[in-house]
Amino acid sequence: MITVDDLTKRYGATTAIEGVSFQVPKGQVVGFLGPNGAGKTTTMRIITGSLGATEGSVTIDGEDVFKKPRVVKKRIGYLPEVPPLYTDMTVRQYVAFAGRLKGVKKPRVAAEQIIERVGLVPVAHRIVDHLSKGFRQRVGLAQALVHNPEVLILDEPNSGLDPAQRVEIRELLKSLAEEDRTIVLSTHVLADIEAMCSRVIIINNGKVVAEDDIANLGSGVQTVEVQLARPEGALEVLEALQDVMSVSELPEGRFQIQTREDRRALIADEAVRFGLLELQGRQRLEDIFLRLTEDEQ
Repeated sequence: MITVDDLTKRYGATTAIEGVSFQVPKGQVVGFLGPNGAGKTTTMRIITGSLGATEGSVTIDGEDVFKKPRVVKKRIGYLPEVPPLYTDMTVRQYVAFAGRLKGVKKPRVAAEQIIERVGLVPVAHRIVDHLSKGFRQRVGLAQALVHNPEVLILDEPNSGLDPAQRVEIRELLKSLAEEDRTIVLSTHVLADIEAMCSRVIIINNGKVVAEDDIANLGSGVQTVEVQLARPEGALEVLEALQDVMSVSELPEGRFQIQTREDRRALIADEAVRFGLLELQGRQRLEDIFLRLTEDEQ
């Protein structure tokens, strides 16, 4: 559905992104990750036709973004990090206005439907300028969805939302994905990425450093956490185990262990003599993200 090929953007002597290439199949939800300044927003703006590229190409379902911008934009819903809001309009007026701009045949009807779907009914009559940041974010999401696009490009959609609101938006995005939409999601809340995405693209210093299913990204590296009843002396024993890369001692008799391979059975065997109370092991997206971006800096 989305094909990005050798994309480069320069601002004079500064290169924002260089040689960025990836594909997002139809119906897939992909997390687009990177540190601040890595090039995420630049890439997303180019994909949506909001910004030109110095080199490279972007196609949406075979249509060239640069050659047919109007055609492509009708198929894309874009929520930038700062939503494009007219703050002197009511929520209802603004969403209907966005629908008219995007060529929706019955913008008022479409606005009412999407206002209900994103949880804006209680504030639909209010002026946008009087809303909290969380509700403004929902209004931005409503304008991205009002024309029922096949592709969604979302830059920090959960910004400013409280935990309950974040869960609601997460469930909404899951339901949209089930409708066979293609979604590219950028956020610093890695728990949301793990909950919604099966695959991630990680960009750093303007270049893609990883693109894979979350389960495959760790290349064998696993994080194991244990809690011991008698932790004294356990640190040295755990550090000496086969394939252990690092051990961090935490409060309450807990230890976090990074291994090159799955060594949970070995760790459990050794931890039993220290009174093993709990063992959890999985590749954490946060660990993978930090390792990949730190290595490239």
